[in-house]
Amino acid sequence: MPKLLIFDWDGTLCDSLSRIVYCLRCAAESVGLPPPSELDARNIVGLGMVDALTTLFPGMAREQIDAMRDSYSRHFVEADREPSPFFSGVSETLCRLKDQGYLLTVATGKSRRGLDRVLQARQLDRFFDGTRCADETAGKPHPLMLIELMKEFECSPEESIMIGDTEYDLAMAVNAGMSSIGVSYGAHDSRRLSQYRPLACLDKFSDVELIVKNIKNNNL
Repeated sequence: MPKLLIFDWDGTLCDSLSRIVYCLRCAAESVGLPPPSELDARNIVGLGMVDALTTLFPGMAREQIDAMRDSYSRHFVEADREPSPFFSGVSETLCRLKDQGYLLTVATGKSRRGLDRVLQARQLDRFFDGTRCADETAGKPHPLMLIELMKEFECSPEESIMIGDTEYDLAMAVNAGMSSIGVSYGAHDSRRLSQYRPLACLDKFSDVELIVKNIKNNNL
């Protein structure tokens, strides 16, 4: 029976992908690199920043990585003065799941500073039971974020579900030995997500509640 629900942030809960792509392109130009295409930029959403940059620009010197990371952070803080909206149905579904007694947590490639800033801006810093960020553990698809959350809440992989929009989210779940649910409206499409055998690939977030209910009732 599921107890611990672990959500990715960007592209799963928060409709922030276009903002991320814009800031990545601006950051690349600021350090004299060609801006990545929208497709290439969307492809690395979900990875920690260092992994994302070295995937986009193989062979980058450490100094360039640091400069581009700083530039990205500045652009994102400026662009995100008004926080990106949640996808349709996210707020209502999360509240219903919380009322049903599930532990709601976040595992994200965002930095701790970035996640805390957006949680505080949305007055959600006390809503989630726990959060993990790539810069304080290990980036996706390494399972450390999930392992730490399971340990914190004394839940087994069988009692935990990862919900995300990228193959990195679902691969992380596989590496942690837990089930996953994919959402196909984010960075990666259902074809890519299905390779990791999620319980479902959903077109809208509100269906997460139904899938969790079916698992609880042994219908999945």
